[in-house]
Order: sequence, then C-alpha cells, then structure tokens
Amino acid sequence: MILSMLSKSGRAALRALALVAVLAVWLAVGAFGGMAQGKLSQVQTNDSAAFLPSSAESTRAGEAGRAFVDSETLPVLVVLEAQGGGALSPDQVTAVQEFARTVADVEIPGADGSAGDPATLEDVLTGPAVAVPSEDGEAVLVPLSLDADAAEGRLADDESVTGASVQALRDALAADLGASADAAGDLGLRAWVTGPGGFVADLSNAFGGIDGVLLLVALGAVLLILVIVYRSPFLPFVVIFSAVFALCAAALVVYQLAANDVLTLNGQSQGILSILVVGAAVDYALLLVARYREELRAVQSPFTAMRRAVRASIEPIAASAGTVIAGLLCLLLSDLKSNSSLGPVAAIGIASAFLASLTLLPALLLVLGSRSRGLFWPSRPKVVAGAEHDGPGHRRPTAEVLTGLWGRLARFVGRHARPVWIVTTVLLVAGAAFLPTLKAGGTNQSDVFLVEVDAVAGEEVLSDHFPAGATQPILVVAPEADLDAVVETAEAVDGVDAVTVYTGDSGGAPGGAGGPVAEPQPPVVVDGRVRVDVATQEAADTQSAVRTVEDLRAALADVAPDALVGGAAAQTLDTQVAGARDLRVIVPVVLTVILLILMLLLRSVVAAVLLVLANVLSFGAALGVGAVVFNTVLDYPGADPAVPLYAFTFLVALGVDYSIFLMTRVREEALQVGTREGVLRGLAVTGGVITSAGIVLAATFSALGVIPLLFLAQLAFLVAFGVLLDTLVVRSLLVPALVHALGRRTWWPSPLGRLDRSPAALEGAADDGVRVG
Repeated sequence: MILSMLSKSGRAALRALALVAVLAVWLAVGAFGGMAQGKLSQVQTNDSAAFLPSSAESTRAGEAGRAFVDSETLPVLVVLEAQGGGALSPDQVTAVQEFARTVADVEIPGADGSAGDPATLEDVLTGPAVAVPSEDGEAVLVPLSLDADAAEGRLADDESVTGASVQALRDALAADLGASADAAGDLGLRAWVTGPGGFVADLSNAFGGIDGVLLLVALGAVLLILVIVYRSPFLPFVVIFSAVFALCAAALVVYQLAANDVLTLNGQSQGILSILVVGAAVDYALLLVARYREELRAVQSPFTAMRRAVRASIEPIAASAGTVIAGLLCLLLSDLKSNSSLGPVAAIGIASAFLASLTLLPALLLVLGSRSRGLFWPSRPKVVAGAEHDGPGHRRPTAEVLTGLWGRLARFVGRHARPVWIVTTVLLVAGAAFLPTLKAGGTNQSDVFLVEVDAVAGEEVLSDHFPAGATQPILVVAPEADLDAVVETAEAVDGVDAVTVYTGDSGGAPGGAGGPVAEPQPPVVVDGRVRVDVATQEAADTQSAVRTVEDLRAALADVAPDALVGGAAAQTLDTQVAGARDLRVIVPVVLTVILLILMLLLRSVVAAVLLVLANVLSFGAALGVGAVVFNTVLDYPGADPAVPLYAFTFLVALGVDYSIFLMTRVREEALQVGTREGVLRGLAVTGGVITSAGIVLAATFSALGVIPLLFLAQLAFLVAFGVLLDTLVVRSLLVPALVHALGRRTWWPSPLGRLDRSPAALEGAADDGVRVG
C-alpha cells in the first residue's frame, strides 16, 4: 500500500513538473514573441515592385534604368488649388512658392537625431523643391523627390521615413498655408500630398490597424462565440490565451525570418497571419475540448481524461494542420514574392496553432489539478455510470446518439440522402454559375482604398490640371541604334501623351507653365543604351495605363526586340500577369496535394475524390456569390488577381479541414457499425463542435474587414462566406448524404469498402478469426 501511495505521489509530481515546464516554455515564447509581434511592421515591405521576380521585364528595365541616375527616388507630389476652384491669385502662387523654398527646413516628427534619424526633409530630399503653376492657372504643383534608400528606412519610434515625411508635409501645409484636404485657411487654398510617396504613406496608415484593432476585433468576436458555446466564464479565456500565445510563437519565427531577408512580409500577410492563427488555434481547441469533455464523463481523473482526449484528437488535428500547411506551401510556386512568402508565413502560423493546442492548451486545462473540472463551471462534466466502458463493443446505442438538433438532422439526411445531395448540389452549381462574372483582372491604385484618403483625392486634382501620366512615365531602355524607331513607335501607340528622350535634365513638372525652352541636349548613353520616358494620357496607376504598356511592348517587339519597358504601370502589368499565371499553376497543385493527403488519411480513393470535388464546388459557389455581391450590392470596381488565388487556397484547405474532422469520426464509427449508420453517428457527434469551429473561423476572417482596403475586404467576405457555406451545407448535408448514398463503396479500395461492417457481420467475422479494422 505504501509503495502504491509512493508511486501515485511520484506520478503526480512528474505531472506537476511537466505542467510547469510546458507553461514556462510558453511564457518565454509569449514574452519574446509579444515583442516580435510589436516589431513586425519594422520588417514589412509594401512596395509592389519588390514582389516581382527578377525575370519580370519591368524589374529588368528598372535595373537598367538605375544606371542613368545617381540615386533612385520616390516622388512625392504636393498639389494645391483654390477653394471652390477657379484661377489662383498672385498672392496664392507667391505663398506656395515661398513654401517650396522653405520646405527643406520642415522637421520630421518623431525623428531622433542621436539615433541617426533624418531631422528635416532636407536630409531625405535629393534636390530643391520648386512650385510649378499649371497651364490653366488653377493649381500649383510642388514635386519632391525622396531618396529611395532613405525613404525605406524607419525612425527610432518605428514610424517609416516615408510616412513621417508625408505627415510632416501635411502638417507644414496646414501650419504655414492653412491648407489641407479638408479645409482652406486665410489664403483660401486646399492642399493634397499624393504621388507614389503619398500612396505608400496612406497604405501604411491603413495597415496601422493590424497590430491593434484587427486583433482586438477578432479576439472579441471569438470570445463572444466561445461564451455562447461553452456557457462558462473561464473556459473561453483559456482558449483565447492559447490562441494569443500561438500568435506570439508565429510572430517570433516570422520576425526573425523577415529580418534576415529569408522571406518577404507585407501588411496583407501580417493581417492574414493574425487571423489565421487565432481561427486555427480556436478551431483545434474546440475539437480537443469537446473530446476532453466527453472523457471527463467517463473517468474521474482529469489527467486521464486529457490523455485520452489528446490521443483521440491528435490524428484529425494533425491531419487538418498538415493539409492546410501543405496547401499553403504550394504558394511557394508563385512568381510573386508577396504570394510565395505568404505560404511559409501562414504555414508557420498553422504550425504554431497546432503546437499550442496540443501542449499549452492541455496544460492550461489541467493547471487546477484534480479540480480542473471547475474551468467548465457552471456546467462541470460529471462521471456518468457506465460511460467508462464506451468503446468498441460498448458504444451507446445509435438511438441515444441521434438526439438533439444534430441527431435530428442526421436522421433527416439518412431518410432522404438522395434528395439532400441532389438539392444541395444544384444550389451550389447555381451559385458557381456566376463565377465568370467575377472581375479579377486588376484595379486602379486609387480603388484600393475603401475610404477617402489624401493621396487618392490629390491624384484626382492633379489629373484635372496636369498631364496625368507625366509624373510616372513609362520607362523604356533600348539600344542606342534603336532610339529613333522606339520614339516613332511609341508616339504612334494609343494612350501615349508624350515621348521624351532622357538627356540627364530631370526638368520640372510636365505640363506646367514654365520659362524659355532650353536648347536640345544629346541623349545620355550608358553601355550603348538610351532611356526614353513615355508619358501616358491616363495616370500610371490606372488600368488604362496598364493597357498602354501592353500595347507598347507589343509594338516595340518588332522594331526594337531588345528594348525593356518598365515603370509603375509596367510593374502593375507584370504583377497581374504573374498573378494570373499563379492561379493557373497553383490551383491544380493544391488540389493534387490535398487529394493525395486525403487518400493516405482515409485510405480511400473514393472518399478523397468526393471530399475534394465537394469543396471545389463549394469554392466555386462562394466565388460566384461573391461576384454578385461585389458587382451589384457593393459596387466594387473589380478585384486583384490574387483575391481568387488566396480565397481558393484558404477555402479549399480550410474547408477540407471540417470534412477531415467529420470523416475521421465517420471512419471510426464505420469500423464498428457500418458506413451508413456510422455517418449518421459521426454527423450527430461532430455537428456542434465543427459548426462552432466554422463560425469562429468565419468571424475571425470577417475581422479583416476593419482594414479599409479593397483586397482584404473581398478576401474577408469570400473566406467567411465560403467557410459558413462549407460548414453548414457541404459538411452538414452534401458530404453525409453522398456517403450515406454510397455506403461502404465510399471507402474503396480499402478493406472497409469490401467488407460488410454491420454489427452482426462484425460479430461473425470475429468468430471466424477475420481481422477487423
């Protein structure tokens, strides 16, 4: 007896030591990961040019174009006009000219000179500023050029140099001239800061909500759902804590990789990482806690119950995480660094969620020892007499299992399997029929923002008074011998406004009212090549300018095949072309990878094909409904080609998750009671927890909508709606009905698909010595 007591005491001490060790490790991860989470914005790259492969023509043109200038610049354009429109007065023009002369002295807010930060705009400008009146006399443009290398840096307070410089300009305009986008001072001037630098700053401001508001909204929504699901004041916080620590672990790894240039992190990827980790961690927690609650009704010891729960849950959770990770890593095949880096970033997030759910969460649930049931208060699970014998040969009768909401639904599916799968298939096909109406060919940069921002409004004012495409012309680098042919061909392309041979004179603002015309200068020749600037009639960030680039490349292919066409519009075109290529390449690969994983997991070809086809149909329906909503309800101008790619990757991978949770339980039941009865039991048992998981994931992805950017709003809707569609229709109706209709053929070619697994047949097989399972 004493030895038994000592043995039990020793096991208790080991369990306590293991719990302390796990909690200590995760506390350390939380401490360092929390700091890394706060610094992720320091290693972000939101320049679309940085995402293009080195083989892209615009990238090669940019590299060739650098030889013609001493340093690369980031244009920032200040445009002013009179309040209410009309011609500017001499006093107004003089005031703007005086502002341009002193703009270099404007201090940059947040700069710390002792840390090496640029103190004033003079430290980041590449030349003096000039004020250029428009030809119509109704506006003044102050073009500024920031040193590109300096603009990419960050200040000591973690603010980007570009963002701080643009904010300094806006503050100075308001202080010196009383001019801003919303108000005009005594001079009656309104001012906007736009151009590439203005767009970068406003984009950074839009992503500023990722670290704070986005996470709070997601966690708040999840917490509310968990309180409703668990009806406990304690358990939801335990689950939330495990999700937050999982995010810290992911941030710690991602920060180190991004800081060492192993991967590229942008604002979109950071936002998706936060949402994905929280959603996945809570989903896995729901599955584990549901199984843990079941076991607490079977055994007295919480430790034994947790051991059983982990053992029963690890296969479906690992299969789910592995499937999602494999699907996400297929993004490495992308030509765009923004896409290829999202794969490992998101995969790291899923792996962190998996580890936290199977190590930290069990430790938190057991932290009270023998009193751990108290975390479920006020609905603490109690041991039910006879429940400890649940298992093969001692399962609850199916009549007891098929009770409640999900039991009634399972009975309905069992009685009407064929009508259920036919009707649901027709509805999904009807939704998918609208898929061709999805406009995913790209949008204007001004359409990226869902709220009015200074850069967009300023660009509209700029285009009203100055040549729209002159501020960011198409860059053509060609052999010197082809110069005349390039100029002549470019001038004949539709959409081209002006063609200028680069002579080393950067000039002022095209289209401005200037002085005498300078003498023509010879072109600058570098390594036998010349540079030609082609100004478009439309702004460089519009789809019209993109089409002009496409036409120009086609025209130059015949007369100057060695010419390279670059610039902002060319970068957009190359990004869209690469995005379309990614969609064609990655989608089949993702489907193939997931199909193979399902075949291995379920040991069945038929079941794997059925699940993949069901989820592809669900994805098509989600995209079709999304197209209707975007085009008619929300009146969006279009979508980036990456939207359907991201939506596909997340929806198919995450959608298969819920089918995995269902089908692993169905297979477990089918081994004992047969496929048709097993699928009904599996649906009844998993219905509540899987639906809760789907609602949680939909809520977390919906939180992306708090960031006022078109891409994330569309992705939020597609994934949230798609997950709900998959959870409530595909997993609850379509898949169970098809499995019920197919019966044991579902498991072909495994032995489970060839043998009758009804209880009577199993008993006879056991008597004959036939191996079952």
